[in-house]
Amino acid sequence: MRADHAEVSWDTEKSKWLVRISVGEEVIRRHCDLPQNADQKDLLIAAEKTLHDEGYELDAAAITVQQPKAA
Repeated sequence: MRADHAEVSWDTEKSKWLVRISVGEEVIRRHCDLPQNADQKDLLIAAEKTLHDEGYELDAAAITVQQPKAA
C-alpha cells in the first residue's frame, strides 16, 4: 500500500521519536528508540523501516523530519 506522507518528530511526553504515517485521513503513530540527538539520516532510515514494517511504501522525499528545539 502507498502512504501519502510521513513525519518524524520528538515526542517530549514519551522521550522518543514519533513516526506519523498519513494514509488518507488515517494517521498511524509509531515510536522508535533512537536517541534525541540522532541525525537526520538515521531518522529517515527509521521512518522508512517503520513504513515497511507497517506494510507501506513512500518516497524518502515525502518524509519530513522535525528536529526538537534546543532547551
